[in-house]
Amino acid sequence: MKKIIVLTSLVYSLLNASNATHEIKHHTTHWGYTGHVAPQYWGELDKKFQMCAIGKSQSPINITKEVSVTTQDLDPINFNYHAHALQILNNGHTIQVNVDNHSSINIDGKHFILKQFHFHSPSENEIEGRSFPLEAHFVHVAKNGDLAVVAVLFELGKANPTLQKIFDAMPKHPNEQAAFELSSEMIDTLLPQERSYYYFNGSLTTPPCSEGVKWMVLKSYQTLSKAQLREFTSVMHGNNRPVQPLNARKVIK
Repeated sequence: MKKIIVLTSLVYSLLNASNATHEIKHHTTHWGYTGHVAPQYWGELDKKFQMCAIGKSQSPINITKEVSVTTQDLDPINFNYHAHALQILNNGHTIQVNVDNHSSINIDGKHFILKQFHFHSPSENEIEGRSFPLEAHFVHVAKNGDLAVVAVLFELGKANPTLQKIFDAMPKHPNEQAAFELSSEMIDTLLPQERSYYYFNGSLTTPPCSEGVKWMVLKSYQTLSKAQLREFTSVMHGNNRPVQPLNARKVIK
């Protein structure tokens, strides 16, 4: 399956911004986070999902000192975020904000267009075994279909004005969507000012769990309030995949 196709129902046609989702094309096979369709069963639900069970470079992961390697060759992420939000949707797996095609990153000499961002609670990635109350994934696609995800971790603290605008507008029921305006400046504020990161090769964190995804987990955290967390989790009742084995991979920092 082409990588561009595998991105929807997660991240739920990607080239059609109004329909882009954390995967890019809705799967007919039902999957979820609890019961007989929970993450541990994804690989058994559909042949297209087998990578969820047999993949050796799966996401998310627990980032620890033991698996991290320092390198002088890790270039900064060149963020060019100028897009405005077009739409907000509840696809049953996450709350997702779709944007126009005017935001991008450059990493490893390659250009990736931001298509959407979405949220998981609790966090999917962990730092030294620590889980965070919320994680945002900014999903980027290159011309050849390669994927790059920038992850931002949120800890409890001050209320986040941009998150509040998103949570106020989020549809409360699955398969609902709405027009949504959010400026590029506000989208940029979801990222911490300090943007150093951990880098590893991984996968989509939802079926079909396709591998070959570039992951960049920012080292600095953002905050949200307890009230904001309750607001999100009242709509999304636990939508995180547990951490996966690192196997032979290393995390570059």
